[in-house]
Amino acid sequence: MYTKQAMNSRTFGNFMEDLLNNGIQRVWGDDSAFDRSNIAVNIAETEKSYELYLVAPGLSKDAFKLNVDKLLLTISDEKEESNTDEGNKWLRSEFQINSFKRSFTLNEKIDNTAISASYTDGILNIHLPKKEPVETSAQEIPVN
Repeated sequence: MYTKQAMNSRTFGNFMEDLLNNGIQRVWGDDSAFDRSNIAVNIAETEKSYELYLVAPGLSKDAFKLNVDKLLLTISDEKEESNTDEGNKWLRSEFQINSFKRSFTLNEKIDNTAISASYTDGILNIHLPKKEPVETSAQEIPVN
């Protein structure tokens, strides 16, 4: 990445040559606005549930895959990249659609059979209801 001082000491011609030969990411670095490999998540707890909110704009609800295996919740999305304009030499492309996968370890308080999800306005909400507490009464245990 070039610093301001390095940019001042180089000629515009050298800058453009480096840009064309090495690509824009070498010149300015990779500052993609939406890194799908690390989807941001917020987690809230209510009296009766946990709520996961994942920021995932521009996807369809059918693209998500949610899987619970024992105490592991896995959320993923897999997209195939389609390049419809193959005649251009792209200097920068931020329209790439990658996959993401996030996993969360659940605790035994969560009712795995009642998990639900919804996707609205670019936010995937996963509802993780808590199990109803089992009230145990005092009992005498006989000794045999």
